[in-house]
Amino acid sequence: MAIEICCKAATGAPDVLGDCPFCQRVLLTLEEKKLTYTTHLINLESKPEWFLEVNPDGKVPLIKFDDKWISDSDVIVGLIEEKFPEPSLSPPPELASVGSKIFPKFVTFLKSKDANDGTEQALLDELKSLEEHLKNNGPYVNGEKITAVDLSLAPKLYHLEVTLAHFKKWTVPESLTHVHNYTKSLFARESFEKTKAAKEYMIAGWAPKVNP
Repeated sequence: MAIEICCKAATGAPDVLGDCPFCQRVLLTLEEKKLTYTTHLINLESKPEWFLEVNPDGKVPLIKFDDKWISDSDVIVGLIEEKFPEPSLSPPPELASVGSKIFPKFVTFLKSKDANDGTEQALLDELKSLEEHLKNNGPYVNGEKITAVDLSLAPKLYHLEVTLAHFKKWTVPESLTHVHNYTKSLFARESFEKTKAAKEYMIAGWAPKVNP
């Protein structure tokens, strides 16, 4: 089956992979499953006509299976798992939402202009909760075996690390050793190296949202 995927192109560099964490999540899933696929880079500032025809709401990631285009990273990842069950990336249902609040809390803190509005603490609370989970169940969310939960978190933690260091001079506290080891081991995976956006494109992608 030929798999085609549409991903965000880098801001200012339409032929380079951009910084969408949801696109990277799907790419990571395809890589971890060792699937062959074709990537279309979509310049979100100037979306191609064919892309809008198959996908009127214009969002990425978008994947093509059996001549049908499907959007939404949750749906896409579920479908890949269904069609290509080996190796399994399905987490136990009770672990499916581990770390799921980190990304929204990170975005709120990143955009915040008030140091005392509690957004930093809200992010820290989520990171501490991930730390506790990994301490008791690690190295990955479901022990030794990587699952879809890790592949969803990895790009988001990468965005958090790169952009908070750049825009806020902020880093994850050293005391969260399990979180640090977790991100190191995720970022070192071949699938991650192959699918990550370059740091300068991440910063360029976030700049308009941080300083509108």
